[in-house]
Order: sequence, then C-alpha cells, then structure tokens
Amino acid sequence: MTENNLLPVTAYTQQQFFELELRHIFSETWAFAGFVEELQNDGDYLTVQAGLNNLVVIKNGEQLVAFHNRCKHRGTQLVEGKGNTRGKLTCPYHDWTYNTQGELKSLPKHKQEFAGLDKTCYNLTTANVGVWRGMIWVHPDINATPLSQWFAPINDHLGPHDVESLIESKDDIVVEEINANWKIVAENYIDHYHLAQLHAGTLSMYNHKKAEFGFEGPHFRFWEPLSDDYQKDLAKNSPMPLVYEASEENKGTWVPLLFPGIGLAESESSWSIFQIIPIAVNKTRVVVRTKVANKSGFEFMKQSALSASYWSNKVKAKSGSHDAKHALGSADFMQEDIYVCEQLQRAMQSPYFEMGPSALHGELPIRQHQKLVWNWVGEYYNAK
Repeated sequence: MTENNLLPVTAYTQQQFFELELRHIFSETWAFAGFVEELQNDGDYLTVQAGLNNLVVIKNGEQLVAFHNRCKHRGTQLVEGKGNTRGKLTCPYHDWTYNTQGELKSLPKHKQEFAGLDKTCYNLTTANVGVWRGMIWVHPDINATPLSQWFAPINDHLGPHDVESLIESKDDIVVEEINANWKIVAENYIDHYHLAQLHAGTLSMYNHKKAEFGFEGPHFRFWEPLSDDYQKDLAKNSPMPLVYEASEENKGTWVPLLFPGIGLAESESSWSIFQIIPIAVNKTRVVVRTKVANKSGFEFMKQSALSASYWSNKVKAKSGSHDAKHALGSADFMQEDIYVCEQLQRAMQSPYFEMGPSALHGELPIRQHQKLVWNWVGEYYNAK
C-alpha cells in the first residue's frame, strides 16, 4: 500500500497560500509569547508577533493583560521588544497615550483637532493571554477557545518536568534562519521515518524503534525510550544534571509539536521550546530556548566531565566524507535537519519536481499535519 502527501507543492512555494496561512492559522491560534519569569515587575511587558498581529503582554499588578500593539489613531506600533511601561504606552507618531489597562488617556490638541471625540471609543483592542506550564500564551481574539481547552488533548502526553522550577540557559538560545517553508520544518520535526537514518550518529541515545506517537486533537505527541547503553548508567552518562526523577517507566524523551508549529523537547537533562516562525513563503526562523536544572556551575562542569567519554564515543557525523563545516559532517542533528529542509525547498522550485510516496507509518504524522493545515485554509484557497 502506497500513501501520498496531501498538500500540493504550491502549498510550500506560493505566496497566496502562505498569506492564507498567516491569516487563518497563525492569526487564529494560540502563540507562545515567553516565560512567566520574564514579566516579574509591575509594568513589565513583552511583544510577540501572532500571525498578522503584533501583541503586547503587560504585567498589571498580579495579572497579565494583552492588547493589540497598535495605536487606535493610525495603527503605529506602540512598543517594541521587552521593557517596562512605567505606567503608560505612548505612540511615537502623534503621542496618543494609553494606560496599562489599554485606556486612551490623552492626545495632543484634543479639543482643537478632535472636538467631541469620546476617548473611550478608542481604547486599545484587547487580546487574550494565559499561562500554561510556565509559558505565556497569547491569542489575537479575546473570545478564542480557552487556553486550557486548546491544550487539553495533549496534557496527558507530556513529560513530568516542572518547567517553572527550571532555569533558562541564556547562553544556549539558538536562532536559525532556514531557507524553507515553515511546514517543511514542522514536518521534519514530526517525521519518525528519518530519525534512524539522517540522525543515526547524532540521536542514537534514543530507541527509535520503540517510539510512540500520534495526534491528540490538533497536537502531535511523541515519546521514545532511552537506548539501553545510555540508560544503563544514566546518572553518569547524562550530559547535564537530570531535570526530573527518572523511573524505569519514564526514562525517555517527549517531543510533541503543538499546532501549528511550537515544538517541545522534554528530555532527561533539559527542557526546550522550539518555535517555528514563518518569515516568508521560503524562509522560517527557528528559535530554541532551553531550560536546565537549577544547579551550580560546578555541578554542570562535574556532570560534563563525568559524561565526556560516553559522548565522545557516542556522537558521530552522518558522513565521514564531509568536513565538520558541512552539515552532514557536523555531528549536529539540528544542522542535519536544516540541510535536508533547505534541500527540499530548493527541489520544489524545479518544474520537474514531484513529491515521492509517503512512508505508511513513519511519515503518517506528516500527512496528518498536512490535513490539519488544509482544514484551516483549504476552503479559502479553493475560493481563490
């Protein structure tokens, strides 16, 4: 029995399809904004792009509030990045000023230029915000499906990690610009078929044959056990201090993909979030932020030294015929993934390109993700 991919090649190469995804997927689903510890003080804020919408999240007393980050006068963005509002948000264009409840408080020459204007009609548009597993999430629509309900299907298929007790490793933030459509990156993330092939030398610490995976609602679940040689002496072999109490039943790694493109990598020694951010039809930004055990630098150095010999023998490059500067000679699984994603995007530009058959079991998640994408945008694409 042969299975085929469910999306046309144009879904990965056509600007029209990409714009529909921004409008009907990324503007209509919950987006990761940051970690709760990033907003510690009253007035602290951060901004995030959620599809076609830039949103600002503010710590307002003990609560988090979120607004569309644009002035109600001419649409100029109010703030950028992260910072503290100091009690107000002022548009740089015409100095319209809002408080941290989103209320328009003042505008220059109010009586002369806007006689009779009711300021209460021009408060900031409210967005939705919530906290789930130590992460801040936002949605452009205040009436969106509740955050807890959105993630309910995947809750029982995640690792036992206490995310808020872990600390972020600032030096390990990875940002990659990948010359490929966001779906190629997402599909690679959930492709079980490639793990034992492309990553034979870089992810052999996991037993891919015993992986358990599938979709729960719109979200992909994945768990696989540690390899026998790795778990035999995990306390010594782990590259960093362990982040959860591993039992015989749960020694493994959880690698879900939250729809449409937020990956989690919940392992024995770290916890990471893998953001897939669409930049253009053929360009994707990936941001990986990692949390580790709240241990001293000495403990990390000690664990690294203890496990060094295991890892020096365990990790190998995909190809011995490439030098370390080439992805296939890098012994870095992420560089291997980037390489094949960019290869596929380039191949799709050829008029001779045709997608080959899809693996019955190992690439089933790809077809399921493709079906989800089509369910969100297909009716609009057909209408065009």
